[in-house]
This record gives sequence, C-alpha cells and structure tokens, in this order.
Amino acid sequence: MLVVAGVATQHESLYKPFALITAMSLAIGLGSVPSLKGYQYTAWIITAVVAGMIFPEAFKSWGSVNLRDKTLILVIIQLVMFGMGTHMSLKDFSGIATTGKGVLVGLFCHFSVMPLMGLLLTKVFHFEPEIAAGIILIGSCSSGLASNVMVYLAKANLVLSVIVTAMATLVAPLLTPLLMKTLAGTLIEVKFVDMMMEIVKIVLVPIGAALLHDYLKRATKEQAKKIFIAGAISAMWIVLLVAVLQKNITDVHVLQSANLSGFFAGAVVVGILYHLLYSRFPQLDKLMPLISMFGIIYFTTVTTAAGRENLMRVGLLLFIASVIHNAAGYFFGYWLSRLFGLDVNSSRTIAFEVGLQNGGMASGIAGSMGKLGTVGLAAAVFSPWMNISGSILANYWRKRKS
Repeated sequence: MLVVAGVATQHESLYKPFALITAMSLAIGLGSVPSLKGYQYTAWIITAVVAGMIFPEAFKSWGSVNLRDKTLILVIIQLVMFGMGTHMSLKDFSGIATTGKGVLVGLFCHFSVMPLMGLLLTKVFHFEPEIAAGIILIGSCSSGLASNVMVYLAKANLVLSVIVTAMATLVAPLLTPLLMKTLAGTLIEVKFVDMMMEIVKIVLVPIGAALLHDYLKRATKEQAKKIFIAGAISAMWIVLLVAVLQKNITDVHVLQSANLSGFFAGAVVVGILYHLLYSRFPQLDKLMPLISMFGIIYFTTVTTAAGRENLMRVGLLLFIASVIHNAAGYFFGYWLSRLFGLDVNSSRTIAFEVGLQNGGMASGIAGSMGKLGTVGLAAAVFSPWMNISGSILANYWRKRKS
C-alpha cells in the first residue's frame, strides 16, 4: 500500500525504499515455500533490477571505487565462472563418445539459432547500435550452468546437457567473437583478437582453475607432486612477468601474449591454492555457487544502474525481445533436434541448451569493452526472464513424461 500511495503522490522518499523492501521480502519469502523455492534466485535478480532502477547513483560508485571498473568487472566475472566451474568435472567430457550426435546438434543449434534470432530482433525493433549489439552478443555466448539445472529439474538428459555446456564453453572464445564480428561488426567496433583474449580470461582461465582442482581431488601423490611443481613455476613466471617483462616489452602483441600466459599461470596457482583450502574446508565447493549467484546479482544491479536511462526508454521493448528470443531458442532447439533424429528427452535437453545463454559471460564482455550500460543491457534484461521461463518449462516437462 505504501508503494502504491508513494507512486500515486509522486513521493519518492515513500515509495522507493518500500519498493525495494517489497522486492527483497518476496525474494526471502519464496525460500520458505517448497514449491516456489526454485524461483528464489530469479526473485533476487529482479530485486537487483529494482535496486538499480530506483537507486542508480548508489550502484555506480562507492566512495572512490568505480563499480564499473574494468579490472573489478574482470575479477568478479572470473570468480563467477570459477564458482560455476567447481560444479564441472573432467568426467563430464568422458561421455562425448556416446553423445557425439547430440553434442553436435546442440552446438550447431546454439551458435546458429540464437545469434541469428538476435540479429533479426535488432532489425525488427530498431534498437540503438550498442543496445542491438548487446542482443546479438548474448545470443552469441555459450550456454550457462542454468541449463544444467533446468534439465535436471525436467528429468531430461543431464549427461548430454553437461557435455554440451562444457563444449560450448570451450568453443566460445572462437565462435563468440567470430559471430560478433560477422553480425554486429557494423553496429560497434569488434576487435576479434581482443574479444577472443577477453573471453579466454573470462571463461577458460577460471574454469581451467576449477578443473585443475577437480583433477587434484583424484590425483595420485606422484601426479599431485607434478602439479605442485608446475604451480611453483607458474608463480615464479607471474612474478617475473609483473616485475620485469611487462616494463620492458614494447611490442603490443608480444605483451598481450605474455599477459595471457600470466593468466593461465594464475589459473594453475589459484587451482592449487583453492584445492589446499578445500582440503581443510570441504564445504567450500558448496559455497562457490552462492558466490557465483552473488556475482551475477552484482552485475545485474550495476548494469541496470549504468543503463537506467536507456532502460526507461527501451526497457519494455527489450523485455519483449527477450521473451521472443528465449522462446525461439526453446522452439527451434527442440524441433531441430527432433528433425535430426534425437529422442524426446535429448531434444528437451537441447531446447534448454539453446534457449538459455550465459548472461554473466555477456556482462563480462560488455564490461571489458567499457559499455556495461549499453552493450550489457540486454544481459540484464534477458537473464531474469530466462530463469523464469526455464523454471516454468522444466516443471511442465517434468510432469509430462516423454
């Protein structure tokens, strides 16, 4: 009532705080209802959007800290991806031989349907160039671990889902910048190599660190010893790179390659240090997904705050575009899979893999470009709806057996 009264009287000090409190209360309350608990994370995403829209200045900077700083964005997105990676395993790749056809169908559908659908939507709705590029960007990103959760809830082919997600993540550093250069090159400047390097840093480096941790869980003493030696060498390389080489390398491309090697060395060090912490505190793996969720909520809030004015103008159209884009992913993912001869459960799996994109990856790329409030806007709008629609579809398919 206070929110309604505040809006009716245009009394900002009345309705703004209570609107945020209402959203937070809903997010907290859903956790106590078993049948609605699956929507709690989505409710927190919506709360983040509300916070960013109502108090934009509060989420642009804290004192002297710029919340949209490229380095800060990179660190947080790496933390998000590392958290997701802790729930991946090297064993996930072992099923490729038995699910090869499904994986190929999934990758083909994901990296064709979604970017092309994104391009079509930009032509239909005539968004501004950078916002339009953001729609194509999220369509060109790999699928996220949310698809695995939805497939699990739907009781579809979880093995296929995990492998498609893993493979889509591995090929994203090549395919995402290629698709962006081809489809969005006239909208914004797309530096292919730079974007590829950023995606490697954002996705492959943290997930590589997480997979190294997974390897160490099962490694023999001799194997672990070799990894620890590699870690010591990696640490020395990082010190050498920071203290000496960066100051003396003048060639841009050589410096870029050296920095990338430093990130991979960092992945080895982080993977080992995390594993040592995990050995002392086994509950860490359970906490990491929560940290990933917090990171995504952070991105959503900061992106919404940065792009508030744009959202006020095109927010409704962006939401409509997100619904169409997402629905097209489910529709074409399912029926193209059936056309290629996959069974119903596998087709449902591909539908989720195609329809659900990695919004965190899209936000990270937009942040690295310094365009969080424009290119990153689509990710902030699309992500909440993908979680809502995915949950609804998963629950529907779980009750409707193949």
